[in-house]
Amino acid sequence: MPGEASPTGSFMVRIYDGARQPIAQGAQLLIRIIDGNQTPISTNNSNVPFVLFDQLPFYDNLGDNYTVIASAPGYKQAGYTPVKISAGVLQTVDLMLLPQAGTLNFREATWTNLQQTNPAFAALLAQGAATAAAAQDRYEQLMEEKPLCLACLLNLLTAMRDIDLPQGNPLGYFKQIIWGDDAQAPEATLPAQDRFYAWVDKQLVNQVKTAAQQGEFAPEINPSFFHPGATSSYKQIQFGEANVQLTFHEHDIRQIEGVDCVLVESDIDYYKDVLNHALLEILPNAASGGLTDPRVVYVLRWIAGRHAGVPEFNPPYTIA
Repeated sequence: MPGEASPTGSFMVRIYDGARQPIAQGAQLLIRIIDGNQTPISTNNSNVPFVLFDQLPFYDNLGDNYTVIASAPGYKQAGYTPVKISAGVLQTVDLMLLPQAGTLNFREATWTNLQQTNPAFAALLAQGAATAAAAQDRYEQLMEEKPLCLACLLNLLTAMRDIDLPQGNPLGYFKQIIWGDDAQAPEATLPAQDRFYAWVDKQLVNQVKTAAQQGEFAPEINPSFFHPGATSSYKQIQFGEANVQLTFHEHDIRQIEGVDCVLVESDIDYYKDVLNHALLEILPNAASGGLTDPRVVYVLRWIAGRHAGVPEFNPPYTIA
């Protein structure tokens, strides 16, 4: 009708820090809103963590797939896309900003604390060690000498704990992580900054295949191209970024406590799309000699989970 106002939508943008808490008052935030037509819609300077953007245009087409980007001096930029706007509906967009020089804080992940707060993690991490003291020593050595490797390990354990399979979760099928004290383990299979290897109950292969048939995972074509020796590989497709990938090496077999086990390689890619993964992650990392950064995974997985409305991604460490 003539004179009738055009429909609009709104965002509540909430900015958090690496401790998963609202960013401190006084941070010099710059928040940008871009619509699906790549048109800048709003730019806001704020020193409070929660900012309302209202009266945003609603197009009822692909223009409603908005992008939200946040930055601040001394912090790494973060953003999310697409955020689909709806007429008359308040959307919530949660982003996390990490300090440029952020450090890993493992206070919650000390061996003593882990046994109390995450006993399933501690039990798996201890498997295969000659003694309880040896298990603690190798864990604390990883924390001290290779903190990014430990962050990757904790990211993956947390993410797999929260994945629903037809029966249980992936973590319940893990029998033994491969550490440096495994005489049969080559150097390439030790806990790394971007992945770790473990022996798992071979039933996990069928569980993941069934989950793929139900639309929870997607198989990777020719898995041995990126993962030499792999027989199959499946990536979680729940989120836009930071999905778990489980790559099976079914020719590598071991029996642990009477259970037939196969070798699995666990990692989290930044991107869900295979082409983006190859072009934007693997190739740049290979060119620079770098690896997937578990701190980036931490941010992406947390943001993706908040947007999906699932339980918070909460590995037992923070970044400050």
